[in-house]
Amino acid sequence: MKKNALTRILITVIILVGAFVLIGSVLSKNKKKNEIKTGLVAATNNAISVKTHTVSRRAVDLDFVANGNFLPGQQLNFPAENSGRVVKVLVEEGSAVKKGQTLAIINTETLNIDLETAQAAYLNAKRDLERFENAFATGGVTKQQLDQQRLNYENARARVNQAKIRVGDAYIKSSINGVVNKKFIEPGAVVAPGTQLFEIVNVAQLKLKVNVNEAQVALLKVGDKVKVKASVFPDKTFTGRISFIAVKADQALNFPVEIEIDNPGNALKAGMYATAYFDFPGLAPVLVAPRSAFVGGVNSNEVFVMKADSTVVLQKVVSGKILGDQVEILDGLQEHDVIITSGQINLTNGSKVAPIQ
Repeated sequence: MKKNALTRILITVIILVGAFVLIGSVLSKNKKKNEIKTGLVAATNNAISVKTHTVSRRAVDLDFVANGNFLPGQQLNFPAENSGRVVKVLVEEGSAVKKGQTLAIINTETLNIDLETAQAAYLNAKRDLERFENAFATGGVTKQQLDQQRLNYENARARVNQAKIRVGDAYIKSSINGVVNKKFIEPGAVVAPGTQLFEIVNVAQLKLKVNVNEAQVALLKVGDKVKVKASVFPDKTFTGRISFIAVKADQALNFPVEIEIDNPGNALKAGMYATAYFDFPGLAPVLVAPRSAFVGGVNSNEVFVMKADSTVVLQKVVSGKILGDQVEILDGLQEHDVIITSGQINLTNGSKVAPIQ
């Protein structure tokens, strides 16, 4: 029994020693591996981690759409020019009117009296001027007296013209072709200068107002044809023409653009929602680079190019159109060049880099 117990103890000791030897061997191997890795890290410790991109050519799709609302081609609000009582209103809301058509008449009795008074004063001044001219020829009046009478005559004639204008203004006439959208007066209403009378809109031609960004506005010019679809007529396509492009961006850094559209039969209404389709012919593949590659922004026209030895060079380029997150490269880069897209802030000419995924 004692011999068996001794044998078991001996076997246990041998197993423990073997385990310790095995563990020591594994630790030694791991130490060597760690030393190798540490050496590699130390060798590359001076390299700056960056992200890279390989320059390539690609076909560019420049088509885009923009949404907006129709505005009337013309809109005119008519205020009263004179004080008085409205005696006649000759149109109703929805009435089609033409340029020069009389819309309403304001009481002209007082205005006519003023005109008659002015005309009488004018005739009297004219006769006085003739007498003064005859008297001056014979030495009966001085040159100063004659000049004063001429001034009285001119003032009287101006008052006649002014009175005629006031009488004419009593007949409210449309200055555009269109439709009476709103009527603010009725017969018997008393108006003063500036009182709103009518709102007239011309929808025979509409304007679609949309906003485009800086990359899109660079592709447009006044006179370009544009396809337009109204949400209420999904099966119809209208053709418009760019009539206005803003020269200054709004607060959202968008540029307002207006598109004129003929509206036969007034099928479209001002205020309707519509979409403009800006189509451009396909372009040959162009060299592009990510916007993020530009040091300090696209306007700097500088990018870092990685060489075969993993060093970088600050390269001057010529940029073209901005195409979303890509920029057209006109000069300075070649296809397959490797450029830095992240980490440029730590780089200078000749810096060693270590690309990361």
